[in-house]
Amino acid sequence: MERTQEGKTMPKYLFEATYVGKGIQGLMQEGGTKRRDALTEALKSVGGSLESFYYAFGYYDVLGVFEAPDDASAAALSLLINSTGSVNVRLKPLLTVEDLDEAAKKTPSYRAPGQ
Repeated sequence: MERTQEGKTMPKYLFEATYVGKGIQGLMQEGGTKRRDALTEALKSVGGSLESFYYAFGYYDVLGVFEAPDDASAAALSLLINSTGSVNVRLKPLLTVEDLDEAAKKTPSYRAPGQ
């Protein structure tokens, strides 16, 4: 895992992307490698890095994992990419098993609807 300047591990995000409109035409023209390289450069611009990048069949054309210094950096990149209208990106923050262990120790308060 990559570490930030403070020595903490950077959060990881699963991304799912669908090319739309001119994005599909651009992919066909440029090819997959150049699109992966463009994402790698975009991630570098916010202090992140690409861990994996795969093309797939089905609704999502691209799946992968990247690291970013924080949620704001990941969200900024997602907003920028989605604003182009060429790609629809969805991000999911990934938790480590240790993160889940910490969550399991917490005791939040909650009232279910109708109770």
